[in-house]
Amino acid sequence: MTTKGNNGTEAVVAQFAQFAADTHGPKWLAPLRKAGLASFADQGYPTLRDEDWRFTNVAPVAKLDFHPAPAVAANGAESRAISESVFDGLDGHRLVFVNGFFAPQLSRIKPVAHGVRIENLSAALAHDAALIEKHLGKYAQVEKNSFAALNQAFFSDGAFIYVPSGVEVAEPVQLLYISSAKNTGEAILPRNLVIAGAHSKLTVVESYLSTVNAPYFTNAVTEILAGDNARVEHVKLQDEAAGAFHIATIAGEFGRTSNVTVHSFALGAKLSRNNIRVKLAGEGLECILNGLYLTREEQLADHHMIVEHAQPHCASHEYFNGILDDKSRGVFHGRIYVHPEAQKTDAKQTNKNLLLSDDASANTKPQLEIYADDVKCTHGATVGQLNAESIFYLRTRGMDEETARRMLIHAFAGEIIERIRCEPAREVIDKLVWDRLEANPHLLGK
Repeated sequence: MTTKGNNGTEAVVAQFAQFAADTHGPKWLAPLRKAGLASFADQGYPTLRDEDWRFTNVAPVAKLDFHPAPAVAANGAESRAISESVFDGLDGHRLVFVNGFFAPQLSRIKPVAHGVRIENLSAALAHDAALIEKHLGKYAQVEKNSFAALNQAFFSDGAFIYVPSGVEVAEPVQLLYISSAKNTGEAILPRNLVIAGAHSKLTVVESYLSTVNAPYFTNAVTEILAGDNARVEHVKLQDEAAGAFHIATIAGEFGRTSNVTVHSFALGAKLSRNNIRVKLAGEGLECILNGLYLTREEQLADHHMIVEHAQPHCASHEYFNGILDDKSRGVFHGRIYVHPEAQKTDAKQTNKNLLLSDDASANTKPQLEIYADDVKCTHGATVGQLNAESIFYLRTRGMDEETARRMLIHAFAGEIIERIRCEPAREVIDKLVWDRLEANPHLLGK
């Protein structure tokens, strides 16, 4: 195995032998982990020379003293983090993980029927490895994604959700990841596998919070399979500590006439990156990628999307808005790839960035790669400050300037939030974003 020791992979690879010796699982899992490690060692950490990373410098992550965070006994800090979060009042199932390890005493799993499975991944591997083997690692490609490869090698635990064909899970399933990592370089590596059978219905709310402020590293992977005519909504909130690093992969494959919506809300972390790659593998399906990032100080929030249209008559729509303050940065890179057989594709990308400071900046790069001739594909991007004409218009209707600014900024965020179909999840996200915006003095132009 070759390693790119010049950017930190050698030290990571050296830790794998001990990790593997301490980790148990079915026989097929060890080769999968080794394949992930080999891919990570071959690729190394991405650099600014990589086209897909040229706006996001992960050198601070590569320089960390990487070591998987140990399992810890949950205490009052984690309980307080849950009770103080907006998700405390969200009904439904709740799986809680501390430093990436399942915390049953903090979780709430209601009785399920009709073959539905809601449990932690390590437990599922112990008694249903054959089902998981068919799917784990099949959707999150490790090629050209060194962080997914790193997760595949070192993942600790995560959620396993299985909904059989024709079954609806009425209440949202909440996956709550809490970090209590106190040491620089501690790595939290969750792995989620979501399987929604044909004609099933499911909502998953995945959130990341923290009880400490340390330069730890979260590297998460969520794989989603949606069967024919399935209805799946995935809501992800990243609200990590201000000194943390958060890199995540969301990968999915969706069947004929399915309807899948993936939302991403990035509020926390010093540096965050969401790699979202979905394959529209069946005819006539609709996929929506929808996101909002709020950044301040020197935060960086990056969303990198690839939507692969592999069959005809599919629609994909990407809507991402950013509100950036101080010296923070936002990055949007969306790529629509249309296969030759994917005729009648309808694809749209929209990225809008609102700068609340002269020092904030956004890099946006929508892309179309089309190999079919009967398609409708569009993209657009904007970067700027509040429109003076819009403020003037509202003032002519009797509003003062502060009220006008507040209304416009909340509406800018609200157009993303209102796309969440699950009403309880939409309400808690709306409250969180509202409170976060109201706490910002620049909301009023001060």
